[in-house]
Amino acid sequence: MYIPRPMRAFKRWMKLHGINYIDALRFIQNEENDAVWVKTVADLHQGDLVATIPKQSCLTMKTSGARHVIEEAGLDGYLGLSVALMYEKSLGPDSPWFAYLQLMPQFEPIPLLWSFDELDLFLSGTELHKIVKEDRALINEDWKECISPLFDSATGVKLNPDDFSVEQYLMAKSLIASRSFEIDDYHGFGMVPLADLFNHKTDAEDVHFTSVASHSDSEEDSEISDDSEKSGNDSQISNNGSDKKNTYESNINDVGSELNNSDDPAVLQMIIVKEVEAGAEVFNTYGSMGNAALLHRYGFTEPENPYDIVNIDLELVLRWSSSLYSSRYSRSRVAFWKKLDYSGCLAQNSEYFEISSDGKPEIELLVLLFVMSLSEDDYGDLSLQLSSPGACNKLTGTVLSKKVHVILEKGKEMSKNALLTNAVRSALIEVADLRDRLYGSRSLEDDIKELSECCFVKERKLYHSLVLRISERRILQKLRAYASSGLLRNCARGTKTKKLKVI
Repeated sequence: MYIPRPMRAFKRWMKLHGINYIDALRFIQNEENDAVWVKTVADLHQGDLVATIPKQSCLTMKTSGARHVIEEAGLDGYLGLSVALMYEKSLGPDSPWFAYLQLMPQFEPIPLLWSFDELDLFLSGTELHKIVKEDRALINEDWKECISPLFDSATGVKLNPDDFSVEQYLMAKSLIASRSFEIDDYHGFGMVPLADLFNHKTDAEDVHFTSVASHSDSEEDSEISDDSEKSGNDSQISNNGSDKKNTYESNINDVGSELNNSDDPAVLQMIIVKEVEAGAEVFNTYGSMGNAALLHRYGFTEPENPYDIVNIDLELVLRWSSSLYSSRYSRSRVAFWKKLDYSGCLAQNSEYFEISSDGKPEIELLVLLFVMSLSEDDYGDLSLQLSSPGACNKLTGTVLSKKVHVILEKGKEMSKNALLTNAVRSALIEVADLRDRLYGSRSLEDDIKELSECCFVKERKLYHSLVLRISERRILQKLRAYASSGLLRNCARGTKTKKLKVI
């Protein structure tokens, strides 16, 4: 099998720096787009140790040649790692990580690197449209405040501004967002060779990345070098092209047994967590993420993602309210809702409510719409009862009305059902319609048709943005169905349904 030159160089580099892996693993590099994936040519079993990676082979703030520059500037976290990555890339062949960096793409095509026109064209209405623009503004501020001053303040090293430009910073951020791992308290986050070759698949983790133990103080002064030979290379199994399955499985057992006997705190491990058949791709998982999070951080989406959500901003709910009530009315109802100790999710400068993949809203949104739709008499009675001395015990206060109990019994399914009055159901449908209009004049059917005609390889941005749009709009569709089904039942009962009175 043909192995591209960058992959051959990387495999030699791994051996030189003590990165060991079983012979059954195959690293496949796509010749067209240089994408890499990992498959196994032997059955893998739960608990198999398939790779070990010395922490000193990882590119971190502590191992980079820019360590003193980073520490002098007081940088840490992703910001410090970005400087370390840009610095090593600027060294070219002189970097100890050159072969690793050559295998890595220059950047990952995440929305952070899209033009503003592309963001407006592809992501308008989605969860990412506003978030990515805010991210860009924050990253530009970080660069001006933290990266740009390094050109004059760095001691003992001259930094080329072209290698540390805002564009290079954005590219480094894209690689770190999509490829970095948390190593330990000492190293923090870092770029981990070999571990970042495994592709993600939701709810399908085959291999787990783990640190053996916390960092040893004895590591602090050690540094990686091009000519350093690491101990333990004897356990590296060469790719001999053998097709004998029992040979591969024997090697798995031999390598796993040998490495399991060494609880080296300076080593990271890759361990199989479920059965993987020979010939299958070996997947890692980046967590339980919806498509908005996957596209934001990694640059791809997954159709039928069970973790998809749609956010409805509090601002959008207030826009709906303003079409029916006065601003004073809306403000007083929101204040009352917050007095009940409810709030939406908070992120940066916004407050929002999540709609789950099955179209069900959070109880916080239901309570807000319930409070918004109360008659003046009911609202006045509830306000009076909550302000009375007997209402201080919110969970057991017997003087409270049934409606007060409904809005205080957080998270209970019975409370949700009681909150779903006709007025609340109608409000949910209207709010869902408002949210859907953010996508523009195109219908969901238009998006589905365009996705079916889209080329995944040549139109990646369009493809993944359409998957995101469609998944979000389908959730809104489910939200409407969730609200309207009960509305139809309530209407069918007609006069048999009695109005809940305050007692």
